Amino acid sequence: MISAIFVDRPRLAVVIALVITIAGLIALTRIPVAQFPDIVPPQVQVTATYPGASAADVEASVAQPIEAQVVGVDKMIYMKSTSGNDGSYNLTVSFELGSDVDIDTVNVNNRVQTALSQLPQEVQLEGLVVQKKSSAVLQFIALYSETGKQDTLFITNYAIINILDVLSRTPGVGQAHIFGALNYSMRIWFDTQRLSNLQLTPSDVIAAIQAQNVIAPVGRIGARPISNEQQFQLNIQTQGRLVTPIPTARCCGSRMSPGSSSAPKTRTSSRGSMASRRSRSGFICLPARMPFQPPGLSAPILIA
Repeated sequence: MISAIFVDRPRLAVVIALVITIAGLIALTRIPVAQFPDIVPPQVQVTATYPGASAADVEASVAQPIEAQVVGVDKMIYMKSTSGNDGSYNLTVSFELGSDVDIDTVNVNNRVQTALSQLPQEVQLEGLVVQKKSSAVLQFIALYSETGKQDTLFITNYAIINILDVLSRTPGVGQAHIFGALNYSMRIWFDTQRLSNLQLTPSDVIAAIQAQNVIAPVGRIGARPISNEQQFQLNIQTQGRLVTPIPTARCCGSRMSPGSSSAPKTRTSSRGSMASRRSRSGFICLPARMPFQPPGLSAPILIA
């Protein structure tokens, strides 16, 4: 019997036991350990925005060209899309278990780029986002002010600047998202009767705003073909009228005072609304805040 060998030779039994123990400790530090089996199929999400379009318009002009190209991509199981009345479009493509999600993302992106020329110009300007997605939520984090001194707008802006990027690049985290983000922004509403009297269209107003909201490089002082005696060069830039937010701004003839525009390190967005003032020149300007979330609430962050 094999057991008799270890009984007669105890030193051999001790050495074998030590070798097995050391091998187990080494394997414990190198073998990956999963808490749950991998039962969720890999997913890739395609996101687009068609400003001002209804759900039917998004489905006809955005969803159909994209889905006609994406369908049948390698190792795809099924796909699901959602078109919203706010002009949003989301396509989720699910793949077989065990497939490389990075390769799946590249394959979907190649198909989406094929359909890009068939999309409306407004959708192309907004851009298409193709990224891998996990349907399993890892954690929820809620930020709040213990003393109540900071409002939701400040907390959201602090999370976007200091927390969101750190969570997004954490190993194992695919995406971090803020629910109900209150970004610093400005929305412009049109007075249709006034525009009709002036024989203007919304596209004329948008073109005028885009013409001013630019950073134009003027040129360079001290560049070639100047002589070699010139030792310094100076780049000159000029800003449009709508680039830098100011605490009290005039827009379209009306006066508004967005109290949040003086905060540092802000990012802009075009969503949300608050109170407005009617303009004499045909449209309305207002600082933007999300209407469904009152001040003082926390800013929840979704980590997936």
